[in-house]
Amino acid sequence: MENNCVRRRSSTKSTKPGLKRGNWANKTEFILSCMGYAIGIGNVWRFPYLCYRNGGGAFLVPYLLMLWLCGIPLFFMETTLGQFGSTGCITIFRLSPLFKGAGYAIVIVNIICTTYYNVIISYPLLFLANSMRYKLPWVDCSNPWNTPNCLELGSNQNRSNDSLLDIFVNQTVSRKMKTPADEFFHNYILQISDGIESPGGIVWPLFICNVISWLVVYLCIMNGVKSVGKVVYFTATFPFIILFILLIRGVTLPGSWKGIIFYIYPEWHQLMNLKVWADAAIQIFFSLGPGWGGIVNMASYNDFRNNNKGDSIFVPLLNCGTSIFAGFVVFSVIGFMAHETGLPVSTVATGGPGLAFVTYPEAISMLPWPQLWAVLFFVMLFLLGLDSCFVQIEAIISSVIDEYPSLRSHKKLVGFLSCFIMFLGSIACVTNGGMYILQLFDWYAASVSVILICLVEVFVVGWTYGCDKFVRDLEFMIGKKVNWWWPLCWRYITPVILTFIFATTILFNTPITYNGVIYPPWSVALGWMSCCLSIVCIPVYMVYKLWITPGSLKERIKASIKVTPEWGPAEEEHRKAWRTLRGDKNEILLMEKE
Repeated sequence: MENNCVRRRSSTKSTKPGLKRGNWANKTEFILSCMGYAIGIGNVWRFPYLCYRNGGGAFLVPYLLMLWLCGIPLFFMETTLGQFGSTGCITIFRLSPLFKGAGYAIVIVNIICTTYYNVIISYPLLFLANSMRYKLPWVDCSNPWNTPNCLELGSNQNRSNDSLLDIFVNQTVSRKMKTPADEFFHNYILQISDGIESPGGIVWPLFICNVISWLVVYLCIMNGVKSVGKVVYFTATFPFIILFILLIRGVTLPGSWKGIIFYIYPEWHQLMNLKVWADAAIQIFFSLGPGWGGIVNMASYNDFRNNNKGDSIFVPLLNCGTSIFAGFVVFSVIGFMAHETGLPVSTVATGGPGLAFVTYPEAISMLPWPQLWAVLFFVMLFLLGLDSCFVQIEAIISSVIDEYPSLRSHKKLVGFLSCFIMFLGSIACVTNGGMYILQLFDWYAASVSVILICLVEVFVVGWTYGCDKFVRDLEFMIGKKVNWWWPLCWRYITPVILTFIFATTILFNTPITYNGVIYPPWSVALGWMSCCLSIVCIPVYMVYKLWITPGSLKERIKASIKVTPEWGPAEEEHRKAWRTLRGDKNEILLMEKE
């Protein structure tokens, strides 16, 4: 009994000095950080393509429905967990220690994905450097890296539209013809090899940009929320200014409305397609970023009495609005490109890296003053990626330091070592075969694991800790009653949708390819291993926790899912009031003695 009291006393003290972790200077810093985290490159290169492919305006029906049933409830739940406990994504599982392995899984997923994600945001830097030239290097086929198969889309003055369409569509099917922007990206920027089996050497211009990108990220996170909170005033807002400028320019171009109509024209019959609903759910899920630890970590620096409900509705709505807005920006320029080349919009439109680094640059090259628009576009891409990157890294660092508080005084060193280790891992992605490696981990590393992590989180909140207790804690924190809708989502609706996302992700999983190259079986196995590396943390820690807990199996399970004494508000004043609300008399007496 004496040992137990000692343990409780020390754990209570450890949670009190919340200010040592740091706090946002104001609510604006938190909102901007959430905006920067949730609104990333995917809003530009993934959503517009998904929207037109899945029924145009009709796609907004399942998209917005999934936002209200899954996206916003998850965002609200994670901000509540982080703000109430003032702790990171590992120690947040004090709520139910049996599932602490999910916290370690979050850290591993972030390490893997941030390693290659930083390489993606180094691409715009290299494009940016080349955008300063007198003539954009992807305008024509007269460069050393171009091949005899290079086809200038803007050179249709001497060809009929039917002739150009025949050349482009029929011959690109056999992978013979490439646009200048395509060859610039693959032959000059990536210097890409024939496949993942041919890694080749380091692409030094890309390596240098990768180093610069990592240095910028480290400088942003070096002082934790103190530096991040200041940086986001620029990095989270400036992309919106650029998007607006690009939209104004786009809609004034000939043919732009053809692209916009193609983007928003509703095909209602698509709503009968299960994959459309699956794509909507998956896009909402991965766009907002629950299950990655970033939301929990950012909320953990909030003032305890902050009303996070409004924040948790505003940020997801802004994220979805930005995705839709970005679609108008993208398709206005794609419509112009289709007009200039005589190709159908459906032929010109692409998704993923091809949209950001091939199609859009190709369209920019046809504009007056193309250098200006290229600079604006690639600065926007870099800033969109930068926010997401340093929030994920900050989540890793804070989680480790919260788990091992003795490292708090060495936070800058922990941050530097984290960035350096991930930089070393990213070198594999700046080789000739680097894009194949990057796509492999992007395809597999987080596809299933993050969904499973979220399922664990909602299970803990809804069933092991209990929605009634969670709502009680939330109402105590914000000082307001919570509508019945939220516990209904956390206990029933959101878990069902997450299960649907999990099942459809596996059901609709297709063999990975890049640029027409099929991956060999050993690389696919490696990809699934990267996924399992994080998932396995959950059952392994369960076994470990049950093993070290005394008693029968039933007693061990019961003890392992019980909330720990360390859980609760960090500051003594709030913690004491919360314990009074719970009726935990022993804890109150212990705190009074201290």
